[in-house]
Amino acid sequence: MKILVACEESQAVTIELRRLGHEAYSCDIIPCSGGHPEWHIMQNVLPLLNGNCSFKTMDGTEQSIETRWDMIVAHPPCTFLTLAGNKWFNPEYKDRFPYREKQREDAVEFFMYIWNADCEKIAIENPQGIMSSRFRKPDQYIEPYMFGDREKKKTGLWLRGLPKLKPTNIVEPIIIECASGAREPRWHMETMRLPPKERSRARSKTFPGIAKAMAEQWAGDIREE
Repeated sequence: MKILVACEESQAVTIELRRLGHEAYSCDIIPCSGGHPEWHIMQNVLPLLNGNCSFKTMDGTEQSIETRWDMIVAHPPCTFLTLAGNKWFNPEYKDRFPYREKQREDAVEFFMYIWNADCEKIAIENPQGIMSSRFRKPDQYIEPYMFGDREKKKTGLWLRGLPKLKPTNIVEPIIIECASGAREPRWHMETMRLPPKERSRARSKTFPGIAKAMAEQWAGDIREE
């Protein structure tokens, strides 16, 4: 299968798809951190969504897709979509974030551009956010601890032409109790130590168990076909 993994600099899903024999490409406006520039397209993903396009991977190789993509897996930025950021829309923050409403509308539009791509199989991943009301509720919510990673991070999946993911290895998530008495997932506390830009990038990465499940359950192993 020819698969586009949109908004993925970590290449977590792309690497798993390649491991199973698929022609998968990650795409993001920043360089990849997954170690495979030959599979990474560094540009705006919108011109690529409908396939029938040419592009250059980070290693300088010219590539082309002469049909539609067989599947698109997308991780659009959640900064302006997540419910966790709702407080920044309050009037007292208007001077500090004057363009927040416009940024949210642009994020919604970007999400819908991906959903309306000319592709039969599409999966869009995003945390709990406003798309449940602006578009529709996700087809399912998943957690990393359902796929072998001992973390809690509720994430929605909007699916078209693809089945819901089945849990592969349910484990107990690690929760840390803070001095304030609040209880937070381990990954949340560990990333708090990072600078804002690094923190955002770290928190956007797909957990290994989920990436593996996406590749195996949505694409399958074709290496011996």
